[in-house]
Amino acid sequence: MFLYSTSYHRASTVEQAGSLLSGAADGKFVAGGQTLVAALKQRLAQPSDLIDLRHIPALKGISVDGHMVTIGAGVTHAEVAGSGLIRSICPAVCHLASLIGDPHVRHLGTIGGSIANNDPAADYPAAMLGLGATIVTDRRQITADDFFVGLFETALQENEIITAVKFNAPERAGYAKFANPASRFAMTGVFVSKGPAGVRVAVTGAGSSGVFRHEGLEAALAGNWSADALTGVAIDPTDLMSDLHSTAEYRANLVKVMARRAVSAS
Repeated sequence: MFLYSTSYHRASTVEQAGSLLSGAADGKFVAGGQTLVAALKQRLAQPSDLIDLRHIPALKGISVDGHMVTIGAGVTHAEVAGSGLIRSICPAVCHLASLIGDPHVRHLGTIGGSIANNDPAADYPAAMLGLGATIVTDRRQITADDFFVGLFETALQENEIITAVKFNAPERAGYAKFANPASRFAMTGVFVSKGPAGVRVAVTGAGSSGVFRHEGLEAALAGNWSADALTGVAIDPTDLMSDLHSTAEYRANLVKVMARRAVSAS
């Protein structure tokens, strides 16, 4: 029970969802609800209207066309983890999805919801940034480098809806994370990839401003794609997070350890 009044709307199209939100005094989109419902229970959010995106066919589905992978924003983490199509061309993404939360979270949470929320310890932002993915909305296409702006902040405009994500499958990719044992969020997670566009290394859970790319690790791997190539790379703790779980210096060490494991798994 949320203990206050809110109106529920079940949208059947992206256009209808946008219209419902525009007509609400203080509306919110909800997909898997793994973040929003918790906020409602704690009265951190009190929307006048909830617009449910779970039943919109256009937000569903996974497709692979050559090396291009497209995942609908409404696809759950469990569906990504179990996708034979994705596993055949980029198994690192399936592995990442299998590490998110617990079975309940994986069967309800969606890739679009995770990316839109942009939690600084979430897994998918690292995959999107590490793959050089494109976030597709009902208005435009945004590169991952431009999409993730800061803590819980993205380039999404008011009422803009993520409809899909797409990326070119790399030649090599891997993901490793040191998970908080209670929440399963990443205290530090690193996604690495190597493809025609070069090497990309994205770090989640460690940055004080959210997910980020690490140029030093990228340069080392561009010269030699091996875990040993990362031995001499220095990880500056200055802009890393310190909290009750660990210091910035500890996370700096985790960045290198997780990067080595991700490369070894690729």
